[in-house]
Amino acid sequence: MPGARVVRFERRPGAPGAPARPVEEARPQPFDFMESKVRIPAARPGSVTRVALVNRLRTATTPIAVVTAPAGYGKSTLLAQWSARDPRPFAWVTLDERDDDPAVMLQHLAVAVDRVEPVGACVLEALRPRGRSVWGAALPRLASALLTRDQAFVLVLDDIDRVTARDSVEAIAVLADHLPEGSMLVLSGRGAPAIGVPRRRAGGRITELGAADLEMSRRETGLMLRELALDSEGDLAAELVERTEGWPAGIYLTAIARDGDDHGVEEYLRTEHLSRLAPRTREFLRRTAVLPRMTGRLCDAVLDTSGSGVQLAELGRGNMFVQPLDRSGLWYRHHRLLRELLRRELAEHEPETIPVLQRRAATWFEENGDPEAALESALESEDTSRAARLLGARALPAYHQGRVAEVEGWLDRFPGRAHLDAHPEVAVTGGWIHAARGRAEDAEAWLAAAGRGTRGRRTVRARLAAEIAVVRAGLCPDGAERMAADADAAVRSLPGDSQWYPMAMVFQGAALAMLGQADQADAVLAEAAATADRTSAGEARALATGQRAMLALLREDHGAAAEHAAAARSLVREGRLADYPTSALSLAASARVLLRRGRWDEAREDMDGAERLLCSLEAMPWLSVETRLELAQAYVALRDADSARELTRESGRIVRRQGPFGILATQVPRVRREIDAVPGAGDVVGSGLTGAELRLLPLLATHLSFREIGELLFVSRNTIKTQAISVYRKLGVSSRSDAIRRANELGIIDAAEPAAMS
Repeated sequence: MPGARVVRFERRPGAPGAPARPVEEARPQPFDFMESKVRIPAARPGSVTRVALVNRLRTATTPIAVVTAPAGYGKSTLLAQWSARDPRPFAWVTLDERDDDPAVMLQHLAVAVDRVEPVGACVLEALRPRGRSVWGAALPRLASALLTRDQAFVLVLDDIDRVTARDSVEAIAVLADHLPEGSMLVLSGRGAPAIGVPRRRAGGRITELGAADLEMSRRETGLMLRELALDSEGDLAAELVERTEGWPAGIYLTAIARDGDDHGVEEYLRTEHLSRLAPRTREFLRRTAVLPRMTGRLCDAVLDTSGSGVQLAELGRGNMFVQPLDRSGLWYRHHRLLRELLRRELAEHEPETIPVLQRRAATWFEENGDPEAALESALESEDTSRAARLLGARALPAYHQGRVAEVEGWLDRFPGRAHLDAHPEVAVTGGWIHAARGRAEDAEAWLAAAGRGTRGRRTVRARLAAEIAVVRAGLCPDGAERMAADADAAVRSLPGDSQWYPMAMVFQGAALAMLGQADQADAVLAEAAATADRTSAGEARALATGQRAMLALLREDHGAAAEHAAAARSLVREGRLADYPTSALSLAASARVLLRRGRWDEAREDMDGAERLLCSLEAMPWLSVETRLELAQAYVALRDADSARELTRESGRIVRRQGPFGILATQVPRVRREIDAVPGAGDVVGSGLTGAELRLLPLLATHLSFREIGELLFVSRNTIKTQAISVYRKLGVSSRSDAIRRANELGIIDAAEPAAMS
């Protein structure tokens, strides 16, 4: 009889609960078997211990555990780590297609269990090949031997998805019901066999881990990088997790490539995943890779076939890197890395099918009420006419929702960019996006193309002319009066529900403000904000509200200024508009109001945000000047004369170079005078009040004593007194009352509304 190395497990004396240690002894077996199939696999380099998952399995009390995920999710590695940390001995069988013969499978299973604790000669003898069914003696004897084990153990059947024959699956189900108390059967693979998992789940008799559980976290990825002696600092771990969606094998292969080459990942997917699929399944995956998400009816329409819903469900259940997007199992998507590979294969082997598939997808999405998905497919299919129509309809709504990067991507991919005058609806939208992002030359070029393309029906010409007038007003290339004329023309021509209408009103109000008609400007801006709210034009509403805050500050109506500035700040933050250059004025006005209220940290945050956006206001110089003047006055309140002077100096240069901007030209010298009036500015240039002194100022305007202020701020009375003396010196005064008066004059605090302690 063939011989084999047998392992008997013994407990280490004095180590309760410690894992058993193997003791080798010779034991002949009455049949041949594959030694490699009953060994616990060794960990590969760079493996990271999945502590949380190991502990979850160690503490599980169910008799069955099922671990299912696509290739490369570290299933075997996880179970091997568990075996090293569990006090119970492990029996391990790595299955393959030969185990579809239940006799072969049970032989390997018996050998694995025998190495934990002998199963008895009668069991092994019953498994000797005789050409008879295993159901007569072999399976009953093995099941009985399992049930009568002296010690609890864990039996791992790895690559369980390789076993599909009915007899083999039923044999596993029988063994699952014959485990001794405290033991566990672990089924690991890309899918679970039909052993009544739903019934066992309902009875609380099964522990399940899926791909989502096995995804690696940013922390675990950082640990892997350190194990591989790779740079684990910075954002590399986060980038790897995002790109691979936490797929462990993808993280490892991408990390060791070092240069960003995905060859290793592609080879792994081809070898370990795609090569196992039937040709028709692989073709289905390759052709549906044109879709960012899939449902049965969509795939049927795109592939001109039927039955796609069933195929998607099978791929999802089989962990074929096709992931469900909802609980109902209607929508699915490819794993990102698999989709990238499939798209490359499609372009290499079937390039002529891509436009056809994308056009069908665009038609289906449009007919089913998803114009943005239709737009994506139209852009990919180079269906210029459809792309232009959809882009003209969807770009501004998306832009107003704070999705400017997505809109810019659409414009960059528009297949008709070389002939924009043939698609003026796209050109005018692109002109505004370029203007709002600070690209003056691009804005002018796209706007010129839109002007050349205003042909066709009279109503179309009138609408396009009005939209061009809105962008022209925003650019304000010829001064405030022409800006007002362009905005007036647009407001008269556009329907009230147009996405362009609110911004036309904003520019109308801004032009009136520059022309010195402040009351009329405020009324127009109020109506603009209300209209923008009704049409969900978030950027226009925020800019209109910020303009109203600026006007209120000019007339020293601090109550209205505070109301409008707070509203504008909220719109910018909640509307995802913090990176929109047009938000700079709202943030600057908010900073001035917050400084008066003693909310220094929030004010500095808004000032930083506004300054960061200044360089992107080149295409709208009037707004650039307004924002700079607001920021300059905020710096005056902070006693930072250097920064205030630089902003004012730049404002003057813009006015001289690109004006006339109406009363903005007179506001520049007014702000200069405010800077010059800062007490001791020449002695304390750039130093300003410290953060502690700024926090103290609003409290000086109360009835509180130095001792009481110190208690509120958790510092001593002497500290408060020292800070107060420093404040007096920097403000050029000698008493508390004079400091309050001077701070109020300079707009640092509002004596009528002292800040409350939170």
